[in-house]
Amino acid sequence: MPPATPAPKSGGAALELLVHGVGGATPQDMLGDPRTVRVTGDTTAAVHRRTDDADAEDHPERYAERPVAEAYVWSNLTSGNGARALWLLLLPFMVANLAHWMRPPAKGHPRLVRAYGMLVRLVALTLTVLLTAAACEVALDLTAWQCAGSAVCAEDRSWLGFLSAERGGWWSQPGRRLALAAVIPAALVGLLWYLSNRTWSAYEAQRPPTGYDEDAYQDPAEAPGPEAAAAGTEPQDAEAEPEDADVEPQDVDAGAPAPEVRPALGRPGFWFGRRLVARLRAAHTAAGFLTVAAAVTGAAARHDRETTGVLLDAFGRSLQAAYVVLAAVVLWVVCRRGRSEKRLDLRLERALVSWLPCTSLLLLALAFVHAGWSRPGWRSSGTLPGNATFGVLTLAQGGLVVALGAVAVLLHRRRHDPRTALHGLGGPAVAMLACALGGVMSGGVAQRVADWLDGKPTPGMGAGSTVAPPVLLSWQASVIPVLLLLLLAPVVLLVLRTARAARRLGPVVEADYGTQDPDPVRTGRIAATRATASLTDAAPALVGTVSGATLLLGAGSVAGAWASGNVPGRAFDGAHPVLASTAATAQALGSWMIGFGFLLFVTWGRRAYKDASARRTIGILWDVGTFWPRAAHPFAPPCYAERAVPDLTWRMSSWTRHTGGRLVISGHSQGSVLAAAAVWQLPPATRSRVALLTYGSPLERLYGRWFPAYFGPGPLRALYGTIHCWSNLYRATDPIGGPVRVPASGEKPAVDNPPLLDPVAYGRTPQHPLPEPILGHSDYQADPVFAAQRSLLLDRLPPALPRQRGGEGCNDANEQADQGSSGRSSG
Repeated sequence: MPPATPAPKSGGAALELLVHGVGGATPQDMLGDPRTVRVTGDTTAAVHRRTDDADAEDHPERYAERPVAEAYVWSNLTSGNGARALWLLLLPFMVANLAHWMRPPAKGHPRLVRAYGMLVRLVALTLTVLLTAAACEVALDLTAWQCAGSAVCAEDRSWLGFLSAERGGWWSQPGRRLALAAVIPAALVGLLWYLSNRTWSAYEAQRPPTGYDEDAYQDPAEAPGPEAAAAGTEPQDAEAEPEDADVEPQDVDAGAPAPEVRPALGRPGFWFGRRLVARLRAAHTAAGFLTVAAAVTGAAARHDRETTGVLLDAFGRSLQAAYVVLAAVVLWVVCRRGRSEKRLDLRLERALVSWLPCTSLLLLALAFVHAGWSRPGWRSSGTLPGNATFGVLTLAQGGLVVALGAVAVLLHRRRHDPRTALHGLGGPAVAMLACALGGVMSGGVAQRVADWLDGKPTPGMGAGSTVAPPVLLSWQASVIPVLLLLLLAPVVLLVLRTARAARRLGPVVEADYGTQDPDPVRTGRIAATRATASLTDAAPALVGTVSGATLLLGAGSVAGAWASGNVPGRAFDGAHPVLASTAATAQALGSWMIGFGFLLFVTWGRRAYKDASARRTIGILWDVGTFWPRAAHPFAPPCYAERAVPDLTWRMSSWTRHTGGRLVISGHSQGSVLAAAAVWQLPPATRSRVALLTYGSPLERLYGRWFPAYFGPGPLRALYGTIHCWSNLYRATDPIGGPVRVPASGEKPAVDNPPLLDPVAYGRTPQHPLPEPILGHSDYQADPVFAAQRSLLLDRLPPALPRQRGGEGCNDANEQADQGSSGRSSG
């Protein structure tokens, strides 16, 4: 929709910077004009204007009655061709990364904050090892060890003929088969390293504008450069200071001018985490290669210990000792201090980043040599040694999640906020979900490959089965039907509660519209939409239920696997027929569900990238996950905000410097989060000339509840105290947006406006002769209140400063000639 109604006629030059939300939008739709021009940016993210407004800076007299409208389009950062759906395979990594940012506020408790971050990074490391171990399970154990070692299985798979032990070829020895199959998981680890490095360059290598003389509007060209920062002319390394400077509500005095505060999102280095990502990328890459090397070496070393091969035995033991030493180094790197956000940290431990993956790759090559050494008479049987890895990983993940929960409880007790999701346990709950997703994805692939190689019976259940996955994976698959049954109760409860809420809201809807002739059907639809939208607030309870059940069922699956040593369908042989048949049915259903769910997940993910309507439905969850920098897992999907926030910050800074004019940044949905994050990054002098208009915003309803240390009451109030004005619009029918709950401060009014009526008219009226639709989360600009609030914000801003042609605070003549008068190079 076009920016509606005229803006104030006083105050001088003004810019309205529009930022769209989930699902994306075209610049034509955002600006209400089919003729638009890109003024800065590229095909990934750019700022557009109407063609008629391209030279607005040169003709300010044309814009006395309306602001210059610009649209920042960032949808290509999170959507595009169907190939990007492969990023969904990294979903467990993304969810683990989310847990890092969900910690409760912890002002004055740096040790707890560091312990929380360390535990999340360790959980993330176990996920990398789990993914690699799952690839090794499929390639090394199921295919090269079990199927190729079985005459029956290899005979039915012609493509395995050259590996068959029965044919006696060069590759028929088990060690050589394992070395060849290990190329697949090693290539997977290399691909993850490549994608992490490439996406960093494409998305996150955008430096925010830093070094401004905030009182004089110093130009970036005159500010201390990266060399000066690296030389130590800027403040000391942030790691020497506590990293938990959360802003508390009392930091902003309602009766006095708001002090300058620097919450986390306002720190210069928050959106530039190159150092930590590079360090973690090196550690996770090394961990992946070490996992492959250990899987290759384990079976050969075990065989050597049982034979008289002294030299090979010594070689294998030396390799395993080297694995332990390098694994300890990896753990040390991961457990080191986290992000440096207090300043733009440009340092990079190049030696660590280069030698750690290279050393692990060298050890992998030596493992190939060791495994490929000729061992006549060696035959593969049973499962590949080392399958206990999955049990160890499951126990480690459970222990880390429990420890993370204990730290979160201690943090939450020190600053209790009733709005915080799960009483501060949101991070541990989400970390548990990340582990569960990793288990489902790894188990799903293993179950389906085993089923394909073994034939018709459920893996592990057929008489004389030649190929079977680890027993624990079968147990984990079996608990999926149980988990779904447990979830039926809360789902039914939510449905009933929503139906009752819709009935209660009927009279409220009619009172809101003041209708004298109510229509039960119309009232019911509006009330049902409001009640359904309120389900978002029940998400914490549902997430907590799923996480708790997953933790308990996961512990039960480990206990069952280790106690019985057999798959569930066989573990209860001889028990009561009902119990035995239930176990067999659960295993069969779980095996199919885990594989079918994995395929369905990828299919829906691809549709979400290609279909705008599907993306708007589920895109908010993905956009929330990829909003945050990769602070825990370097292989998570890239953070689009590390490109978008600097873009918006640069654009707002350049407008105020070049024109001295006023600016309203208006963000919808996820765009409001980007807008707030960009405003946080502005220097105070620039921020005082900026107004913030948010609508359909999840700032408090989603981000404030789940990420209280960054969007809780303290940070949001501090943001309001340091910008000139802020207005927030929301609807009761919106399942995503809501109030930001920032009260009035001094002479400033409260941020939230009364809820907008949706639809704008109850029935047919002279102004609305046709029935108005229920808009929910979309088309906020169609409401007349939007234009009125935008005009009010512009009226509140101070008048535009006189445009300076030279001197302090302006670009010099040469830079003006390079950039052009329209500021097209300002982004």
